[in-house]
Amino acid sequence: MIQYDRPRRLFAIALAAMAGFIDAVGFLSADGYFVSFMSGNSTRLGVSLGTDPARAAMPAVLIAGFLGGVTGGALLSRWAGTLRKPVVLAFVALMLLAAACGRMLGLPVLLLGGMVVAMGALNNTFQRGGEVSVGLTYMTGALVKLGQGLANALAGQPNSGWTSWASLWGGLLAGAVLGAFLQDRLPMGCLWLAAAYCAGMVAIAFRLPSDVSLGES
Repeated sequence: MIQYDRPRRLFAIALAAMAGFIDAVGFLSADGYFVSFMSGNSTRLGVSLGTDPARAAMPAVLIAGFLGGVTGGALLSRWAGTLRKPVVLAFVALMLLAAACGRMLGLPVLLLGGMVVAMGALNNTFQRGGEVSVGLTYMTGALVKLGQGLANALAGQPNSGWTSWASLWGGLLAGAVLGAFLQDRLPMGCLWLAAAYCAGMVAIAFRLPSDVSLGES
């Protein structure tokens, strides 16, 4: 995060906000399961396997869908080359459109499937050396780096960029607040808005091509 220029950092924050929005909508639509936070689903899977195996199917399917989204997004990013960002985000937008259609048609499999695949694919947006460099749908690493940066600041050491990690987390939190608000008040429209937002991110991504000088693959 801190190694990127300001436009890319702002772009990452905007995408993290979208991830928070979708995860909040998914959480409220899936009885407390997640469409982007797979650590939480993994814990729920383990609890279910240990106490009530019949309830393990839901988290297992969501984890599999997320993994499929990551894999599909990674393959797309390899194929797209320097156009990785817009191509991956276009795929995310299509999956969000599918989720919106699933809600409209009363098809929960399409609703949740579209969201979870979209969130998995989204994490391929920022890469260095073929590896994810900024996790957009999970914030544990960002909070760890934020805490380490705060420790450095309190110790009088140079600024290690902790404000960038704080902004990334804040973006996801703000998106989650808005997602929960609209899911409660505009449940049939919130995913259409998310898909439109993602389409806007595709347009912006064309202005942020991969830059070898920044170490992007």
